[in-house]
Amino acid sequence: MAPPSLETGLQLRSLVKKSGVLEVSLVPVATPEPGPDEIVIRVEATPINPSDIALLLGPVDMSTAKQSGTAASPVLTANVLERALPMLASRFDQSMPVGNEGAGTVVKAGSSPAAQALMGKLVAVASGSMYSQYKVAKAVEVLVLPSGTTAKQAASCFVNPLTALSMVEVMRRENHKALVHTAAASNLGQMLNKICQRDGVALVNIVRSAEQANLLREIGAKIVLDSTSPRFMPELIEAVGATEATLAFDAIGGGTLASQILTAMEAAAAARMTTYSRYGSNTFKQVYIYGGLDTSKTELTRAFGLSWSVSGWLLTPFLQKIGMADVMRLRQRVVAELTTTFASHYTKEISLRDVATVEIAQGYNKRATGEKYLIDPTR
Repeated sequence: MAPPSLETGLQLRSLVKKSGVLEVSLVPVATPEPGPDEIVIRVEATPINPSDIALLLGPVDMSTAKQSGTAASPVLTANVLERALPMLASRFDQSMPVGNEGAGTVVKAGSSPAAQALMGKLVAVASGSMYSQYKVAKAVEVLVLPSGTTAKQAASCFVNPLTALSMVEVMRRENHKALVHTAAASNLGQMLNKICQRDGVALVNIVRSAEQANLLREIGAKIVLDSTSPRFMPELIEAVGATEATLAFDAIGGGTLASQILTAMEAAAAARMTTYSRYGSNTFKQVYIYGGLDTSKTELTRAFGLSWSVSGWLLTPFLQKIGMADVMRLRQRVVAELTTTFASHYTKEISLRDVATVEIAQGYNKRATGEKYLIDPTR
């Protein structure tokens, strides 16, 4: 298909109305002239990550989803869950662009040498508004991909790779010995396994089915636990005892899993104690919730002493905290291992128009482990 006019391109927008209705639509957007240090990227591949869905659809009731508009310009509407409306007040009646990251070809560049040097190159960027046919970005923001790399290979080279690398960084900086990770069969989870195997880090993987467990074992994962197994808790206690894992990253969020992990960590720590304490072990146990695959309340049953913490964790604040030198070190590792450690796998490739259709939205909104959608805005 011929590329769209450079002067104007389509962009996907999400709007939450004060009435409590969310609307997803495509709008034509004029492509701004790049400044001296800016470039225009023709976006050729951009993934749908859970963080993208949080803005795109938010907490909607998909059973209320309706289709309108035309085949060329579809509009999806759905009712926002009433309990979530107060949290969305600051975005009422604002048409918001979506898409954290993606890759494409530089088709126009500003006058600076740095911008001009990028003309015609395949680059990746994570600066928002990527569900667009064209994206204006600063030259300094982008990663230049090695020759032979495709946009599809480079589409997910920021969020998941840097999150997985940062988990290991957190482990080292906070003086933990090993990691526990939930929803571990995801693209991100597979990357984390490969990192830990390369770096000699002990990793306890928690999945939600035997099929997911087999998938991880096929890529060399050593410790894989199925949370649906009747022996899950004794196996978890044994695994964290063997690895001395006291740090977990939880992508599930809701339910009792975070509590179970802390309980297992405390049981393993208590087994190493030589003196009883009514307050439990002195071993500090940390669970970071970084996702919301389960949107129900997080339930904690206090059976893990008093030396523990459950808190939220986000990639961007962590990268800001560690500084540009370390961020660049992580980014360069991603580029060097893009088609190995950090290879992403997609179950469906769709167009921008597809994103705004009820049938497709019901699919990607499931956020099912092992199912990842890729948008090709040139389609």
